[in-house]
Amino acid sequence: MIHIANKTYELVTDHKNGWNFEVFRDRFSEVLERYDYIVGDWGYSQLRLRGFFKENHPKATKDSSIAAFQDYMNEYCNFGCAYFIIEKVNAKQPAPAETSGVSVP
Repeated sequence: MIHIANKTYELVTDHKNGWNFEVFRDRFSEVLERYDYIVGDWGYSQLRLRGFFKENHPKATKDSSIAAFQDYMNEYCNFGCAYFIIEKVNAKQPAPAETSGVSVP
């Protein structure tokens, strides 16, 4: 579990060891708190963060839904880059004991 800004997140995908808490903590912005998922991708030794909503979220658009994750990676990220996905843990629902990752089409 990851605790930052009074929110709890769970690491659901860590591709090529992209997860680094210290760098994430330094780059985190309160703007990201509204999203259900935060994706961090590495390019030129810099971490970039982007928020995504769950598909059924009322504010989700075609580009801001987690279903658009692969399109985002293909269009805006370096090919084969390290990345991670963390998911906000809803206080009303217990976190699953095991998570294999975010399923993206």
